Amino acid sequence: MNAPARTLGQAEKCTISQFSVPTLHCAGCIAKLEGGLAATPGVVDARVNFTTRRVRVTHLPEFDTGAVRDAIVRIGFPAEPFLGEADGAASRESRELVKALAVAGFAAMNVMLLSVSVWSGAEGATRQLFHWLSAMIALPAVAYSGRPFFRNAWAALRHGRTNMDVPISIGVVLACGLSLYETAVGGHDAYFDGAVMLLFFLLAGRFLDSVMRARAQDSAGALLRQTAPGAQVLDKQGVLHWRTAEELAPNMRMLVAAGDRLAADGVVESGVSSVDRALITGESLPEAVSPGSRVLAGTINMDGPLIVKVTAAGENTAIADIARLMEAAGGTKSRYVRIADRAARLYAPAVHSLAALSFLGWMLAGAGIHQSVLIAVAVLIITCPCALGLAVPVAQVVAAGALMRAGVLIKDGSALERLAEADVALFDKTGTLTLGRPTPLEALPLAPEEKPVALALGRASRHPLARALATALEGVGVQAATLTDMAEQPGLGIEGQADGVRARLGRADWIGSEQPAHGAALSTGFVLGSGPARLLRFEDALRPDAGAAVARLRDAGLAPAILSGDRAAAVDLIGRHLAVEATAELSPADKFAAIEQLAASGRRVLMVGDGLNDGPALKAAHVSIAPSSASDVGQTAADLLFLGDRLMPVPVAVAAARRTMTVVRQNFALAIGYNVLAVPLAIAGYVTPLIAALAMSGSSLIVVANALRLRSAAR
Repeated sequence: MNAPARTLGQAEKCTISQFSVPTLHCAGCIAKLEGGLAATPGVVDARVNFTTRRVRVTHLPEFDTGAVRDAIVRIGFPAEPFLGEADGAASRESRELVKALAVAGFAAMNVMLLSVSVWSGAEGATRQLFHWLSAMIALPAVAYSGRPFFRNAWAALRHGRTNMDVPISIGVVLACGLSLYETAVGGHDAYFDGAVMLLFFLLAGRFLDSVMRARAQDSAGALLRQTAPGAQVLDKQGVLHWRTAEELAPNMRMLVAAGDRLAADGVVESGVSSVDRALITGESLPEAVSPGSRVLAGTINMDGPLIVKVTAAGENTAIADIARLMEAAGGTKSRYVRIADRAARLYAPAVHSLAALSFLGWMLAGAGIHQSVLIAVAVLIITCPCALGLAVPVAQVVAAGALMRAGVLIKDGSALERLAEADVALFDKTGTLTLGRPTPLEALPLAPEEKPVALALGRASRHPLARALATALEGVGVQAATLTDMAEQPGLGIEGQADGVRARLGRADWIGSEQPAHGAALSTGFVLGSGPARLLRFEDALRPDAGAAVARLRDAGLAPAILSGDRAAAVDLIGRHLAVEATAELSPADKFAAIEQLAASGRRVLMVGDGLNDGPALKAAHVSIAPSSASDVGQTAADLLFLGDRLMPVPVAVAAARRTMTVVRQNFALAIGYNVLAVPLAIAGYVTPLIAALAMSGSSLIVVANALRLRSAAR
C-alpha cells in the first residue's frame, strides 16, 4: 500500500528505516500497519515483510526514527529499530510459544482426565467437584498460555483496531467465563477442557507455522552467515594480524589459505588457485583465479594460498547486496497479495457480525444461552484468515530461496507473477547471450620481447580489448615490462616508452596496421618501435549453454528473438547459430519502441539485457532479467538478476515462476474452500470450539506445507 503522493523534492530527501515488529501474525495485521503508516504525515511509503516480521519505512528526514517507531506503536504494534541480523527476538518468541504450549498441553491432559469421569456418568457433588478441579487447573493455564493472544488482542483494541487474535481471545474468554458460571451455579456442563485444548491447538499451529516459515526463509540471514568471521591481514611490514570481518576495509591485504572462505571482496594480488563460487553464482565447477582476478566474500579458496587486496567489506560486499535484494523482494506485493490484503481488511467486521448473528439466531430458535454462546465462539475461531494471509508470502519466499540456490535473485516480489505470464523472450547480444569478456580468436601474433610491453599497456588501459589482452598474457605467465610516459588517447588507444622505444596499443589505423574487414572479429593493434604492426583479433564467445537455454524457452512457449545495437554481421551470426530472429544496429529508443509495439499487440515481453542502452527496454518490458555483470543501470532496471556465466538460469526462473503461481492458486483454493465449508458448519452448530481450533490451525499448516513443495522449483 502506498502512502499519499509526495513531491519530487520530498522523495529525493527521504530516509529509510527498518523496524522489527514481532506481533505480526496475519494479512490483516499487515494491512492495518501499512494503512496506518500510509496515513501518517511524514511517511512516504511503508512495506511489511511478513516472513521476517519487519517493516521498511520511507520517511522524510524531519520525521525521525523515533517518531516512526511511535507511529507504529500508536497503530497497535510494539516495534524496535532493526539493527542487523540478530535472532534474539525470534528466539524469545519461540521460547515463549514453547513454554505456553507445554503448560497448555499439561493442563489439557489433566482436565481431559477429569472430563472422562464426568462423561462417564458422575453426578451431584462428584460432578461439581470435578468441575471445580478442572477450573483450578484450566483457568491459570489459560491465563498463562493465552498471553500471546491476549496481549496482541489488547494492544489492537487499545488503539481502536482489531486483528485475528481478538476473536480468538473473545472465544477463549467466553468459553471459560461460561464454564465458570455454570460451575458456580451448579450447572450440568462446563467446557474447561474445550478452552484449554483450544489454546493448545492454536499454540501448536502458531509454533509450527513459525518453524515452517523459518525453514522457508532461505535468504538474507542464512546467506550472510556463509561469510568468514574474519581474515589474516598483512601489514606494511608483512606481519600477519587477525581482523574480524567488521574490521576489514578497502586496500587491506588478506592472506587466504587453501580451504578458507573469503571474508571480503577483493582482487588477487599474488598466487594462483581456484575458487568455489557455488554460493554466489550457483556454478558447480571451481573457477581458476590468478593475479588480477576478482574474488568475492563467501567463496572458498580451493587450491593454494592467495594474497587478496580488499575492494569491499562488510555491507558493501556482493553477498551483502544479494541479501539486501532478497530482503527487498520479500517486501513487494503481487496481485495475489493485494487480493489477500483486501480480504483480510474485511475479515474483522465480517467475522464479528457472523458470530453475533449466529448467537442471536440460535437464541431466537430457542437453543439456550449455552449452545448459542458455544456456536458463536466456534464461528469466531474457525473463520480466521491465516491460511489466506499465508497463501502468497510463503510461496514467494520458498520460491525465492530455490531460485537463489539456482543463481537467480528476485528484486521484486511481483516479478514471479509477471514472469509466469511472459510469452516472448527478447535478448540483447553482447554481455547477455555472450559473456561480454573478449578472448583471443587465435594465438597472439606477438614476439617474446613484445609480450611484456603489450601486457604493461593492456594493464594500464580501461578498454575491454586491452583488458582482454592483459588477461590472456597473464594466463601464460608473462611478466609486465616497466614503461614510462604512458598516456591514453581517447578514441585511439594507449602508448608509452619501453627503454626509450615507443609502444602503442589501440586502433589499427593509429598503429599503422591494415584495417580489419567489415564484420570481422573484434580487433586491436600493437606496435613496438619500428617493428611490424600486429593485428590482434578477439571474439566475444557465447555463454556455454546459450543454445540449450534458448531451446528450453522455445519449448516453454516463449518466442525468442535478439534485439541488439551491435553490427549486423556479428548479430546475424549469433542469430543463425541459435536459430532465432535477430535485429541489429538498434538504438535504445528502437528497442523501447519494439517492446511497446509487442505489448500493444497483447504480448507479455521478457527482456534479458545488461548494458546502459538496455535500461529503457528493461523497464518497458512486462518483466526483465539482467546478468549480475550488467551495468548499474541494467541491474537497477531489471526485476531479476542471474549469476555466473550460464544462461540456463533464465528458463529455470520461468519454470519456477510458473510453478509458483500454480501453487499460489492452489493455496487460494485451499484457503477459500476451507472457509466455504467450515463457516456454514460452524453457524449450523456442527462444530465445537475445539474442532474449530483444529480446523483453523490445520488449514494454515496445509497451505504452508503446500508452499514448501517449491523448494525444488528451480530446476
